Amino acid sequence: MGKASRLRRQKKERERQQRRGGPGAAFGSGPASGPESGPAPGRGRVPADSERAATAVAEAVQAVCGGHQDAYSRVLTELASERTPAWTRAVSQGLVEMLRASVTRSWRAGWQPAELARHAGRELSQQHVAVAADMIAAEMSGYPAATVDQRWAAQVTSVRALSVAEAGNAAPGNGPWWGSDADYLPAWARRSGAAGGLRDAVATAIELLHLFQHLPVLERLLPLPGTARTIVAGHAPAAGAAGQADERMLSRIRALLAKAEATEFAEEAEALSARAQELMAKYSIDQALLAADSGREDRPSGRRIAVDNPYEGPKTSLLQAVALANRCRVIWSKEVGLATVVGFAADLEAVELLFTSLLVQADSAMLRAGSRQDAYGRSRTRAFRQSFLVSYAVRIGERLAEAAEHATQEAAAERPAAASTALVPFLAARRQAVDDAVDEIFGGALKRGRSVRATDAEGWASGRAAADLATLHNRAPVTR
Repeated sequence: MGKASRLRRQKKERERQQRRGGPGAAFGSGPASGPESGPAPGRGRVPADSERAATAVAEAVQAVCGGHQDAYSRVLTELASERTPAWTRAVSQGLVEMLRASVTRSWRAGWQPAELARHAGRELSQQHVAVAADMIAAEMSGYPAATVDQRWAAQVTSVRALSVAEAGNAAPGNGPWWGSDADYLPAWARRSGAAGGLRDAVATAIELLHLFQHLPVLERLLPLPGTARTIVAGHAPAAGAAGQADERMLSRIRALLAKAEATEFAEEAEALSARAQELMAKYSIDQALLAADSGREDRPSGRRIAVDNPYEGPKTSLLQAVALANRCRVIWSKEVGLATVVGFAADLEAVELLFTSLLVQADSAMLRAGSRQDAYGRSRTRAFRQSFLVSYAVRIGERLAEAAEHATQEAAAERPAAASTALVPFLAARRQAVDDAVDEIFGGALKRGRSVRATDAEGWASGRAAADLATLHNRAPVTR
């Protein structure tokens, strides 16, 4: 008998014994089980709950990815069946481990904690945000505080507030609020009050896992957790007390802007905004001059700002106008609703604060203008508001450029003649440094996008008028 025939007979005999439950069905039996190969999957043993759960989760994610609703529903029913406590724990343990591993991969792909949680809400729901917040907090618990960048840690703190445990006023503790990862999904279902119980919890975890596995790659702007002392080329923040933002000044500016946005009296809002923006301009110029006088190395860095619908294009145009006036550059990642602003630290603070305040003012003025209809009674509100915001951004850009020039002249006048003469080329060199940083961070792979069009004449005129009424850097508004 040939070797091939013997092997076929041995295979058939093993299969016959497995069907009968004979000795050939025992774990590790047969010639294929040895110290090197181990038992063949599906032959000679029953897969553990953890293996079956992992296989089912993979099938569920694949069904979500392919849009196969029937297959997804079938596997979801299997995963949430609660047929035994061990099975439920295995499903929970496996999903939590996969989610945490996906969170870690997202860090390496350039995502930051606040961005990841926001993306979950943008693409899915607030239930998914709560699970994402839990996974982010759990993943971050393994890093010593001294190895986590302060800006990263601040984001994690804000993300924790989105957890279902925080919403349920759970008692704070050092570890995860749910205890063991094997208990997470049942605990989450109970605390969140999900109508579908464990099935909703499992579905939320699987859909979030699918989202995390299909994240686009972003530019890394902060050191990864565990490497806060490592300088990432082109992305490191300025070091030392001299390079830190003056939090007292920034807190004062934020308070003024908050009051300006909350008051119902236009005159008070104008006075508060004027004072806040005067402080902003002075702060930015002073920081630039301090870097020049002290010889401190000051390098540009990047900061991402969320730009949400509706009218995300015109809003990005407004951000671009504010950034250009403050010697910064904007790169818009439309698919994720994020804009990266590249500039020096003080200028980035000014851009973010000013953009936020002007956007609130623009939204308020746009809503006061009300809705619009054409001659046939059809709504043209969207066209009106888009044109409003585009015009607002254009006019704000013009006024900001004038204000920036005025602030530079005032700063030069306050300094000795030699230093005054050197200020303009120094600021120009900082602009060039920002351009170089953009090339370094984005690798020259940028494409110029299409500008946003204004199609409504009334919206354009109203937006320009609103921009004239805004107060910038203590310059009086145009009141005609």
